[in-house]
Amino acid sequence: MGPSGSGKSTLIDALAHRIYAVKGTMTLNGKPCSERLLRNISAYVMQDDLLYPMLTVRETLMFSAFFRLPSSISKAAKVARVSNLLNQLGLLRVANTIIGDEGRRGVSGGERRRVSIGIDIVHDPLILFLDEPTSGLDSTSAYLVVRTLRKIAQTGSLVVLSIHQPSYRILGLFDRMIILAFGQKVYGGTPAQLHLFFEEFGSPVPKYENSTEHALDLIQELHASPEGIMQLVEYCKAWEAKFRPPKSMAEEFPDAGAAMSSVPLYENLVATQSSSEKSKIESLDFLHKTNETSAFANPFFDEIIVLVKRSWKNIKRTPELFWMRLVTVMITGFVLATIFWHLDHTPMGVQERFGFFAFAMSTTFYTCADALPVFLQERYIFMRETATNAYRKSSYVLAHAIIYIPFLAILAIGFCVVVWWPVGLAGGGSGFFYFYLIVWASFWAGNSFVTLLSSVMPNVMLGYTICVAILAYFLLLSGFFISRLRIPVYWRWLHYLSMIKYPYEAVLINEFEHSKECYEYGREMLHGTPLASLNSSVVDNMLVYMRSLPALQQSAYADLNPGSCILAGRDILAAKDIRALSKWLFLGVTVAFGVFFRCLFYVVVRTLARHSRP
Repeated sequence: MGPSGSGKSTLIDALAHRIYAVKGTMTLNGKPCSERLLRNISAYVMQDDLLYPMLTVRETLMFSAFFRLPSSISKAAKVARVSNLLNQLGLLRVANTIIGDEGRRGVSGGERRRVSIGIDIVHDPLILFLDEPTSGLDSTSAYLVVRTLRKIAQTGSLVVLSIHQPSYRILGLFDRMIILAFGQKVYGGTPAQLHLFFEEFGSPVPKYENSTEHALDLIQELHASPEGIMQLVEYCKAWEAKFRPPKSMAEEFPDAGAAMSSVPLYENLVATQSSSEKSKIESLDFLHKTNETSAFANPFFDEIIVLVKRSWKNIKRTPELFWMRLVTVMITGFVLATIFWHLDHTPMGVQERFGFFAFAMSTTFYTCADALPVFLQERYIFMRETATNAYRKSSYVLAHAIIYIPFLAILAIGFCVVVWWPVGLAGGGSGFFYFYLIVWASFWAGNSFVTLLSSVMPNVMLGYTICVAILAYFLLLSGFFISRLRIPVYWRWLHYLSMIKYPYEAVLINEFEHSKECYEYGREMLHGTPLASLNSSVVDNMLVYMRSLPALQQSAYADLNPGSCILAGRDILAAKDIRALSKWLFLGVTVAFGVFFRCLFYVVVRTLARHSRP
């Protein structure tokens, strides 16, 4: 314990191997403790309660059990473990109540804190670290939390926690305590010795005053003095020296000195603790000797299944979010369908098709921006769970992708059904099927891109701003506003990086490649120009003159007449310089964009979780 800024959280994080800016060695029962071993035998409860608000208390603990308990343990045993844990934590009454958040009523703050403790002790860790578990709680709730921790300690676990200013009742629950001040240790011993410590220091605890409050007041008073707190630090060292064993005894029992300042000796623990505590200590000794610890409790695919189930349950509890997105997509499709109603097969109809396809494909990307808050909300839960090896980061990334695929498919079919027939797109059944696939792939690529952005953005507002800006650049250079060959060379590389380019050109190929329609006849060659109002006989005479030209006689237009087709589907694609790739390759590129962004997302979350301190 100690005042704010004394180094409590830093010490807890250093002991738990969560920060690496400190130097030194750490032993457990006098034996070196590796980071891998510590991660497997310990748990860390953060100061903030990072929980899914739509899961019930029982579901939260059950998913933690599925993550932290090995697959060799039956589901019935895991259910029994969670039931016992609910009883141990005093949560049976609220077992089927959702956690809740600001917008949804759920469990109380003290109950939420006990749930946070429960998810980290479901696998019965040997060591439990907690960073200020009573922060933000009222006196009674704080006492109940610490009393629960004492019960856990009585089962054989070593509970190490930081606390700012414990009440008298809470202080009586501790076995040993360390008081820190500005990174220095100013007391180490039992709570009962505090009065004697300060009395011998020359600053006795006044009657009816909490000894911890007196300690904090004294620290601030000394800090303001010219000598600072060093006099208390030096006295603490002298105080502890009085309780150390003699040198001869220390030589005979090398671990005795450490035992006086930290925890009892291994042998003493085994001799004095209950059977459950003995089993934990013996298992720790076994791990020390063999160093056989598995990094993860479950196989890769088992983790994916549990993660998908948890995501599905969260989505199912908030169906309005998906329905709103589906309605938004279908309304957008309806607006497009009514604006581009039954496009004709004229040069003007071709231009209108270009506009429709550009807006439709960009819509599939822009509507994916609603996925931005998802990982931003889950980020710290992900960091907490992966910090304790609850599951692999790759499992989370793959499960995160899998859960979205069917929902994106539903959005795609809803959009396609609304626009295909009213707009009058070509291709029949096979054309509609391909249009559905490319829209689905576009949703997939857009969702993956937004997911990647959410992993690097600090907040939602900045994420939306960056997302809209990047998609605007992609649309600008997709080939709709300016053709590829007319884009300046120094910007052409961005044309090929544009996610919108590939689905846009794919739907143009799907529309025009095998179209049997003629979009402009010889008699219409002047349409769209100032000469469009000339008499048809003038146009006929122009065609007669053009047929007489030697250059034209050697071309496909040697027999050009008013009924000749001068603009077919392939001519439109050639004019747009879309000849290099097939529509199926464009589909593959669009899907590959989504896969690429998911791989980058994996790289980011690995970097995010490595040496993290959420």
